[in-house]
Amino acid sequence: MDIEFNRNEDQLKQQLYQLQKKLEQVKLGGGKSKIEKEHAKGKLTARERIDYLTDPETEFLEIGAFAADGMYGEEGGCPSAGVVTGIGYVSGRMCVILANDATVKAGAWFPMTAKKNMRAQEIAMENRLPIIYLVDSAGVFLPMQNKIFPDKEHFGRQFRNNAKMSAMGIVQVAAIMGSCVAGGAYLPIMSDEAMIVDKTGSIFLAGSYLVKAAIGESVDNETLGGATTHCEISGVTDNKYENDQECLDAIRKIFDKIGAFDKAGFDRAEPKIPGKNESELYGIFPSDRVKPYDMIEVIKGLVDNSEVDEYKQDYGKTLICATARIDGWAVGIVANQRKIVKAKKGEMQMGGVIYSDSADKAARFIMNCNQRKIPLVFLQDVSGFMVGSKAEHGGIIKDGAKMVNAMANSVVPKFTIILGNSYGAGNYAMCGKAYDPRLIYSWPTAQMAVMSGSSAAKTLLQIKVASLKKSGKEKITPEEEEQLLNEITDKYNEELSPYYAAARLWVDGVIDPLETRKVISMGIEAANHAPITERFNVGVIQT
Repeated sequence: MDIEFNRNEDQLKQQLYQLQKKLEQVKLGGGKSKIEKEHAKGKLTARERIDYLTDPETEFLEIGAFAADGMYGEEGGCPSAGVVTGIGYVSGRMCVILANDATVKAGAWFPMTAKKNMRAQEIAMENRLPIIYLVDSAGVFLPMQNKIFPDKEHFGRQFRNNAKMSAMGIVQVAAIMGSCVAGGAYLPIMSDEAMIVDKTGSIFLAGSYLVKAAIGESVDNETLGGATTHCEISGVTDNKYENDQECLDAIRKIFDKIGAFDKAGFDRAEPKIPGKNESELYGIFPSDRVKPYDMIEVIKGLVDNSEVDEYKQDYGKTLICATARIDGWAVGIVANQRKIVKAKKGEMQMGGVIYSDSADKAARFIMNCNQRKIPLVFLQDVSGFMVGSKAEHGGIIKDGAKMVNAMANSVVPKFTIILGNSYGAGNYAMCGKAYDPRLIYSWPTAQMAVMSGSSAAKTLLQIKVASLKKSGKEKITPEEEEQLLNEITDKYNEELSPYYAAARLWVDGVIDPLETRKVISMGIEAANHAPITERFNVGVIQT
């Protein structure tokens, strides 16, 4: 056991080293030379602005650090999608912060930039959190305008969100700390308060070159849309400040006068650390993803005092349903048990697979958590639902539908952590991205796809071989077949990576397992800002 524990720990630590190196690279944005250029203009970088703005010795939960990772290679890449977003504390108030990174293509908007900005706004709207925009952007990246401009989830949606948030009573404060151009100019001006940094901040619908081309007027950008123009002539912005620091100080002063918020009323006791050493998580989780392990031991490494109260412990054993506390917050946990278990009827059940009895149990547990106003935490290491004639005759689809229905209609906030596998309909039932978890993060050990790499590769190979034969290739040699299999496997495995998912914002980030408690605790604290107004109703449920 010790040898296996050490092997598991070594492998996970190697993955965490890779995670740390990737994060360090991402945090450089457009690179050291670009950072120096910003400093030479008297500006702070996006991350420096957030560090200065947020309260000392408080946590900042970054959202989408790996957005656009490995994408837009032909355009030179777009680290972190050119914008830094997350949840932090300003003057003691929890809020969402969104800061354009001018070191990345002058803060220009790529398709993933729009998606990430709207994810930040979605978090603010769901949790009724104040939001701060630190604007420094050259506007839409024109070579890709057709992928960012007109559709429902494109660039313009953020201004609709500005308007909706304002109507909801969500505080929005914007600081123009660099360029703010064209349609993007509406974002700060649709906020409650718009401030601007003198000499470096500018805002206009069209810059001097476009004005010259459009109407023949010659005017410099400062006269057109600088701080003096908009604070003293147009009244577009509210106040101007000498530098970034003075502007950020002003935001802090706004936030220290915001009134108290209504609470959802989730229960919180005095936080306690897990009784089990958290670092044991590294050794419990197997390096070989097909090996069984006891998910209860993982849960004990995450919850206060390692105390877990299981629901229907001896029934539907491939899903663990339990109440516990995480950093003091009461939570209901739904987790895939990865041990092979034996049902009372004598059936041996595979770990990580959802059977009829476990789906039935989970549906009832989810309903109970809604009845008791307990937030839900899903810990995914799921291969999917059980298949075969026995499962079908037993009504697996009916029981699976019941679980999905209860989970989808939940009115309590949901949080999802992907530890290992997240395959097929199992991803759905365990509250994947499509089911509106307030936050969804993965460990470096996670994989997300319709099915496992080996299963998918063999299926795709059969399709490819059949296609080649149809196109006139009479015979595929074993060597050619093996080469095709390797190519397919490599491509599919790349798409299984948690970084592939994080790049596309299928998850909000990739984290060290020891950050799991922080993510869930800050997530529930954020959710506590939004009272539950909707009644829990599952509609027509399969029985």
